Amino acid sequence: MKKLVVSGGKKLCGSVSIGGAKNATVAILPATVLGEGVSIIHNIPNVNDVSLELRMLEEMGAKVRLIDKKTVEIDTTNIVSPTVSYELAKNMRASYYFLGSLLARMGTASVSMPGGCNFGVRPIDQHIKGFELMGATVEIEKGMINAKSEKLTGTHIYFDVVSVGATMNVMLAACKADGLTILENVAKEPHIVDLANYLNSMGAEIRGAGTDIIKIRGVKEMHGAEYTIIPDQIEAGTYMTAVAATGGNAIIENVIPKHLESITAKLRSAGVTIEEGDDWVRVNRVEPLKAINVTTMPHPGFPTDMQPQIAAMLLGAEGTSIITEGVWDNRFKYIDELVRLGAKITVDGKVAVITGGAQLTAAPVKATDLRGGAAMIIAGLCIDGITEIEEIVHIERGYEDVVEKFRGLGADIKIIDTPDEIIAKVI
Repeated sequence: MKKLVVSGGKKLCGSVSIGGAKNATVAILPATVLGEGVSIIHNIPNVNDVSLELRMLEEMGAKVRLIDKKTVEIDTTNIVSPTVSYELAKNMRASYYFLGSLLARMGTASVSMPGGCNFGVRPIDQHIKGFELMGATVEIEKGMINAKSEKLTGTHIYFDVVSVGATMNVMLAACKADGLTILENVAKEPHIVDLANYLNSMGAEIRGAGTDIIKIRGVKEMHGAEYTIIPDQIEAGTYMTAVAATGGNAIIENVIPKHLESITAKLRSAGVTIEEGDDWVRVNRVEPLKAINVTTMPHPGFPTDMQPQIAAMLLGAEGTSIITEGVWDNRFKYIDELVRLGAKITVDGKVAVITGGAQLTAAPVKATDLRGGAAMIIAGLCIDGITEIEEIVHIERGYEDVVEKFRGLGADIKIIDTPDEIIAKVI
């Protein structure tokens, strides 16, 4: 069993380079299925979710070749299987993007019900609604989502709720549908735009990504393309928050500052100095942190994926902070772990009230989910003592080289591997 061991009490200083956006990559890799040929994708993050999707592509018949750590060549000419196995899909939610791409290319798709982080009901009804309105039939049987269509037809789809996953999945399916598909009440996150840009480079005709209405005119054929993934907004925000939490001074490199505006605004409100360049931001915290209120919302609002990290930062703020979760029903499971460290937090439904300034002490904690795991690291960095974090597989799903990057900022952090048989003997 692997653990992260964090010896805190040090300010983070120096610089860290941000990798490619996980949330864009996990949609762009399934999108390669639409182009019958070779795609070369640059700036892929070295995380478990990406490795799993590459294995899924190989099982379908694609040829996958890693050119280097951040570049992959994918030849989807000979895709033969429209099925994503349960064993590969059970641990990640983004496997469902193969539904849209396989349905568009092969007229059939079978994907296991998605796994990944568990923080409340995350239905796929809007995905299914979109597929069915385009003429597909969708059934869920024995844990598999089975979609079929002899011909997808463009139509007008209004999503009942703003959903990143549904926006991307239906966009994938619409690329080869007959006629014009109009999507309304769509998500506008940077990774939506990145996916649209990649699809257009493959020959798709998509307009309006990043706005309230996306229009996709279906095309008969698409081809492989060479493309570079955008920097990861959430990874960047995580390191920004960690630097601020420890009272450090560091440059976050390889970012798009505009994508970070909602995060930057909240850090500035908390008393953190942020300086911006063309592709970098400097985070410098000299004064004590101030309590703030945060409400998560779809882009361009404050990202739900940054909620646990800023909660960890606000443990050191003076006064009472209030965090309202505006996206998911239950994303506060990680709070119990912060309380184990001495945090004073009360939760009522979608609202968490943080009383800052409590004396934190080291204790064993676990990563309840991907971003909750990041919150444990940030909290551990602020504690004089050794914090051990278990179940770090969640963290490895979405943060590349997390130990090396934090060490580069001066953190005392390492991974230890305790054999399961030793644990059994102790028990």
